[in-house]
Amino acid sequence: MTDDLYETGMKVRREVLGDAHVDRASAAATPFSQPFQDYITRSAWGSVWSRDGIDRRIRSFITLGVLTSLQAHEELAMHVRVAIHNGLTADEISETILHTAVYVGAPAANAAFAIAQRVLTELGEVTAG
Repeated sequence: MTDDLYETGMKVRREVLGDAHVDRASAAATPFSQPFQDYITRSAWGSVWSRDGIDRRIRSFITLGVLTSLQAHEELAMHVRVAIHNGLTADEISETILHTAVYVGAPAANAAFAIAQRVLTELGEVTAG
């Protein structure tokens, strides 16, 4: 018996995050954390990111706004990279964080700008300074 939701999720997860990231996450899984890895593969990637209703570019806009709101800094850094891969520009990422600031406050947006600046500089999308 195959697990289509898991297989779809793993395919989309690899397309969005890249093989290296997924391989690291899989290798780091322990008996304690493996159920969570299975859950996010099926639910986030197999059930939601794989849907046809909106494209991955729009999903990246939404994800950046939500992660900024939650101050989920590690996830935000990863999803800035995903956003570039999904076709967002540095200016669009900046506008997304600025727009989010109106609703979640300056401290969350300030941290998000610092993280996005660092990642975008690493990717060569913007210059430091």
